[in-house]
Amino acid sequence: MKRPIIIIISVIAIFLLLGMVATSMLGGAAFSSGNRSLGYGGGGGGGAPEVSLMEAPAAAPYDVVTDSAKSVEAYNSASQAIAMQPPQERLVIENADLAIVVKDPKADMAKISKLANDLGGYVVSSNLYQSYTSMGKEVPEASIVVRIPAEKLDEALTQIKKDAVDVQSENRSGQDVTNIYVDLQSQLKAKQAAEKKLLEIMDQAVRAEDVLAIYMQVQTVQTEIEQLKGQIKYYEESAALSAVSVHLIAEEGTQPIEVGPWKPVGAAKEAVEDLIRFMQNFAEFLIRFLIYILPVLLIIGIPLFLVYLGGRAIFRRFRKSKVSAEEKEVKSEK
Repeated sequence: MKRPIIIIISVIAIFLLLGMVATSMLGGAAFSSGNRSLGYGGGGGGGAPEVSLMEAPAAAPYDVVTDSAKSVEAYNSASQAIAMQPPQERLVIENADLAIVVKDPKADMAKISKLANDLGGYVVSSNLYQSYTSMGKEVPEASIVVRIPAEKLDEALTQIKKDAVDVQSENRSGQDVTNIYVDLQSQLKAKQAAEKKLLEIMDQAVRAEDVLAIYMQVQTVQTEIEQLKGQIKYYEESAALSAVSVHLIAEEGTQPIEVGPWKPVGAAKEAVEDLIRFMQNFAEFLIRFLIYILPVLLIIGIPLFLVYLGGRAIFRRFRKSKVSAEEKEVKSEK
């Protein structure tokens, strides 16, 4: 039992010894080649090799105070540059809505149209129509929508209300669209930069399929750029020109209902007049009935009555014959 164990241990020791010898030989060869590559001089004889080493340059000392001061100075410069940039002007869309009472809606609508043109604006829409009061009286009304430069909105409203008999309502609203406007501008700049880069790539492309693919992307980006420009233009024009809607109501259409004093004599007179009219109408009806309606009824009714009598006689005769036949059958059965 001990002999096999000794053999195994001996074999393991031999393998370990061979491995150590091979490792030392390989390490020596690598060390020699390394010496040659690094310029260790191997002269003719057995003199010791001369080693030439180059000293690395000393690193520049790091000055904490100086570098910190430079960082603070750079930060202050950047902050000052940001602060010196002009702030974004607020973009506000202002609109007004009026309902005024005037003597002549048509004439005032023409005045408002002329006022808009004089102030540098224009008419968006105008409409003239007829309405009715609670008493059934027909009166004219009008509505007009104009756009006025925003800086002249107060002046325009003053001029519109100047000749009005009464101002029934006046509403003025404002919408701040600065954030939307700035965001659209940022998107536009990004899209334009992407368009420029894609065009540069397309100029460098060689294969036809690459050029076509890049061209399709350029078309998509250009479409988005045009849409962004349209939205930006809309907000700019809406902020530059305020919309003013005016509803023009005729003065007679706002008059209160007047109830006059009660007059019994007048009521009795109207009642007698109504009675006389009724008797006249009734007499006219009788005359028309006797001369026209009654003859027409006789002409139509007499033939119909004769037809009715003939049909009834035929029906009775047929019924009588049927009853007689039934009686004969009963007698014959008995």
